[in-house]
Parts: sequence; structure tokens; C-alpha cells
Amino acid sequence: MAAVASSPAAYGGASFLGLLVRRKTVLFGAIILIVVVAAALLSPWIAPYAPAKLSLANRLKPPSAQHLFGTDDFGRDVFSRVIVAGRTSLTVGFSVVIVSTVLGVILGLLAGFFRRLDGPIARVIDAMMAFPDILLAISLVAALGPSASNVILALGIVYAPRLARIIRASTLVIRELPYVEAARALGVSTPRIMANHVLRNLASPILVQGTFIFANAMLAEAGLSFLGVGVAPSTPTWGTMISQGRQFMDSAGWIMMFPGLAVVLSVLSLQLVGDGLRDMLDPRLSKDL
Repeated sequence: MAAVASSPAAYGGASFLGLLVRRKTVLFGAIILIVVVAAALLSPWIAPYAPAKLSLANRLKPPSAQHLFGTDDFGRDVFSRVIVAGRTSLTVGFSVVIVSTVLGVILGLLAGFFRRLDGPIARVIDAMMAFPDILLAISLVAALGPSASNVILALGIVYAPRLARIIRASTLVIRELPYVEAARALGVSTPRIMANHVLRNLASPILVQGTFIFANAMLAEAGLSFLGVGVAPSTPTWGTMISQGRQFMDSAGWIMMFPGLAVVLSVLSLQLVGDGLRDMLDPRLSKDL
């Protein structure tokens, strides 16, 4: 890979803005992510039509000045539905990050800090990660029932082991460092050591892994909605729109194409930003840039 910084130390201390200047792929990802988030947040004001408004006289109209992304089989404006669905996908993805981070940090800290708990928790984590993500998510949603809150809970449980393994591995190293031993010798309580001396040093891997979980959660939510076991069908989601447009793939491909592009661009942008954050926050990787 071509060198883009004068030295690893200089790159490691660079700000995220400097990273955007050096890495065009990260800049591209950040721009796409900002556009997607802005469109989702402003969807009530920028959507030209109500997402559920039916107009059978305009059904299956191709993209035009009146309907930028065309219309579906019920005459609903695809552009309006895409940006409104983005709000649902982003909400689900962000909520999954919160749930998985809380569960993963708790499990990882307990397994890494307390030797007695390491074995049982590590086995549970390994067992959960042995199942494919989408199959485990489908099983949990089927048991809990299809709804946005249950999808968030199910995906949070699915992705928590990924973060827990990283937290556990880092905690195993940090707990043996001299400043942690010094804190123990001074009589500092265990919860305070875990919060002030261990968890504070794990902020970087948590942040980086959170962006990847965000991307995977949005992709998984689209997959669950596509299969009909995700968010309620009455709520516009990218996965539901793709599923509903399958029967018109040959005659009205735009019904599937635009929500599909929204999923691809959103996930790609989060992955690119996550890669950039990882390279910026991990000095060991900066020497390869």
C-alpha cells in the first residue's frame, strides 16, 4: 500500500479530518454516510409524498421528474419510501449497537477480569458465534415475535459476542499491566479499577467495532424484513421494499434497485468509516499506510 503519511507516529496522532484528507475512500464513505443520515432525519420534510399514499392511476410508473425513483405496484412514490425507510434502518442499526455494546462490554469485562468466569463466559460466546448470524437472528425473532423492538433485541444478542471477544482479549492484557497492579495495591475497589483503568482504555476498539456492528445490523435488518420476519410490513423498510418488488423485477426493476442501492451504500459507507477509524486509532496499523 502506498505511503500517505510521513511517519507512523504522525499518522497515529492525526485527527479524523486529517484522515479524510489522506484516505479518499474514507472521505467517500463519510460523505455517503452523512447524506444517508441527513436524508433519513429530514425525511418528514423532504419526502415529496406520504410514503403510504396510494395512487393506482400512477402504479408502476418509471423514474421521472414527478417521481424520481418511480412508483410501486400501489402507486406509492419509491423515493419517499426509500428515505423514510432509511430512518427505520438507521434507528434499528444504532439501537443494536447500543444493546450489543452494553451486553458485550459486560460479558467481556467479566470474562477478562475474573478468572473464574472466563471459562464459562468464553464457552457461551464461542457457542453463540458457532451459529450463522442470520439463522440465530431468525430463531430469536421467531421466538420473540416480529416487531422492531424484538429485532433490535435479537440482533443485539447476536452481535454482542463479537464485541465481548475483543473486550475479553484486551482486558486479559490490561489487567496485568503495572498501573492496574498499583491500583490494587493501593486498595482501589474492583469496580473502580474496571471502570477507570480498564474500560477507559477500551474506548477505541469499542468505537471501531461499533461501526462494523452498525453496518452488519442494518444489513441483517434488511434481510429479516426481506424474509418477512423483521419489522412489521406496514412500516417501510429497505428489505420489505426489495421483497415486495421481486415479482416486478423484469417489468419494474426500479422498485428493487433503489432500496437495494440504499442498503449497499449505507453498509459500504459504515465499513469504510470503520476501517478509517481503526487505522487512525491503532498505531500498529499506521505503519502500513
